[in-house]
Amino acid sequence: MGSENNTSMRRAERVLEGELLAPETDEQRAVRERLKFLAWLLDSSIAIPGTPYSVGLDAIVGLFPFIGDLIGVLASSYIVAEANRLGVGRAILARMAFNVAVEGVIGIVPLFGDLFDAAWKANVRNVRLLDAWAEQPHATRRASRLFLALLTAALLALAALSGWLLYLLIAALFG
Repeated sequence: MGSENNTSMRRAERVLEGELLAPETDEQRAVRERLKFLAWLLDSSIAIPGTPYSVGLDAIVGLFPFIGDLIGVLASSYIVAEANRLGVGRAILARMAFNVAVEGVIGIVPLFGDLFDAAWKANVRNVRLLDAWAEQPHATRRASRLFLALLTAALLALAALSGWLLYLLIAALFG
C-alpha cells in the first residue's frame, strides 16, 4: 500500500510539473535497482582498509593499460544504454555520456587516471541522475540542459582562447 501511495504521489508531482508520465512499473524499478547494484559493484564495492574510501571493479580493471579502461567504459556505457531504454531524455543521457567520457579519457593516463577513476565514480553519478529523473524528471532535465549549455560555453571559450593563442604564436613567429 505504501509503495502505491508513493507511486501515486510521484505521478501527481510529474503532472504538476507539466508532464504526464505513467507511474514507474515494477520492471522499470527493477532495472533501476539492478543498475544501482552494478554502479556500486563497478565504483564502490571494495573498501580500502583503514579509510572511509572505497573503489570498485572498474578501478581495479582500469589498472590494465588501455584494455582495462576500454572494459570500464563499456560497462559504464551499459548503464547509459539502459537509461535510454527507460526513456530518459537526451539532455540527461548527454550528461551521463559526459560522465563516462571524462572517466574514459582521463582514465587512459597511467596512475593518475586510475586514481581519478576511483574518485570520479561515473557509474554512481549516472545512477543518481537516473534516480533523480525517475523522481523529478522536469527538474533533472532542466538541470542537465543548464549543465550542457555551460559545458558548450566553456568549450567555445576554450576554442576561442586556443585560436587567439595560435594567432599570437603565428604573429610572433612571422610578424
